[in-house]
Amino acid sequence: MSLRRRFWLLSALRWLPTGFIIPVTALLPLERGLTIAEYGAVAATQGIVVLLLELPTGGFADALGRKPVFVASALVALASYVVSALAHSPLAFVCASALAGVFRALDSGPLNAWFVDAVHDDPAVSDRSGTVARGLSGYASVVGASIAVGAVASGAFVVWAPLGREGSLALPYWIAAGLAIVQVVVATVIMQEDRSTRVAGVLRSIRATPRVVLDGARLLKRSRVLRALVAVELFWGFGMIAFESFMPIRLAELLSDRDQAAAIMGPVTAAAWGVSALGAAMVPLLLRRWSMTGVSVALRLVQGATVVGMGLAAGPVGLILGLFATYAVHSAAGAIYETLLHEQVGKENRATVLSLASMAMQPAGSLGAIVLGLVATGVSTGLAIVVGGVVLALAAPLFLVKEPVSAGAAGRRDDARSADR
Repeated sequence: MSLRRRFWLLSALRWLPTGFIIPVTALLPLERGLTIAEYGAVAATQGIVVLLLELPTGGFADALGRKPVFVASALVALASYVVSALAHSPLAFVCASALAGVFRALDSGPLNAWFVDAVHDDPAVSDRSGTVARGLSGYASVVGASIAVGAVASGAFVVWAPLGREGSLALPYWIAAGLAIVQVVVATVIMQEDRSTRVAGVLRSIRATPRVVLDGARLLKRSRVLRALVAVELFWGFGMIAFESFMPIRLAELLSDRDQAAAIMGPVTAAAWGVSALGAAMVPLLLRRWSMTGVSVALRLVQGATVVGMGLAAGPVGLILGLFATYAVHSAAGAIYETLLHEQVGKENRATVLSLASMAMQPAGSLGAIVLGLVATGVSTGLAIVVGGVVLALAAPLFLVKEPVSAGAAGRRDDARSADR
């Protein structure tokens, strides 16, 4: 099996469980007696844990290796799914959410970094950037398709309820747990990695992690382009709140029926991720005609415009079509963005820098939730979505940032990439 197919297979196994649990993530705790406020605290737990562990786990993946961290993330995900399926109290759901936070922090970077490392280590690959871009665009398509398939299948299993109505909402978590076991087995077999340059042993890797993290932060400080790319996540994280969190609220307003909106959002979400997969598949075609920078600028502006269109939509059909248009460019933009990010770093800092970018998105999303929530409460949900779209589009000029033209800057870029050659 080729490297790219192994990468896509592991990606499918990673994201299919997510598709299964998305439709029931909020419903299961509420069914088991939690209030909406208690569920909010449960959900916040995951975000806090991710924020605290994102950077250390990225450094750990750079120090120890991609494969053991990826396998460890799947094992923690397995624990999270099982605890969620068995939970019947707020404390139990908090524990499950905390485990999910650990899983997400460990999962942020090692698989993609493994693929990019392998591409750069293969002397037979001449067009590394193009190969990485095609691989990551396919990855984005696989993610979208996996989530869509998982969400649809989850709904079917809940309706079927082979374990009885009482356990129907927990069934997707049990299926996700089974898929996590499959992920561990498959990753152990097909995820080949040369760890000869890594720090030997878990304890030594843990001790080496602060140095790796510091090296990644220094790289960020030295590179103007890298700083601009990480800053993109600030605008993107803020803007994504508009179409991820406020779209269902706006739909309920337009329909004047929350239950109907909830019923519609399941298939709409699955379809949106399917459209996202198709959009990501178009990346290689776009890059044949235009540069990565040019496509990145265009996609950010287009996505900002589609989100603004969602906010201005006067009816539910227009809102849903706007969501589909937004997702059509969502994964494509993400795939090219990550390719540009990988070009700025070497393998010794790759997972750390991915974690730095992910960390930038966390507080930006929180700020977006607060600010857009105030706009929605004080004026309207439609205006909040429009503001989110405008902020998202403001990231476009950051892709045009270049390093100062000097021998020193060129030398630093060569040093950053030397480990890949």
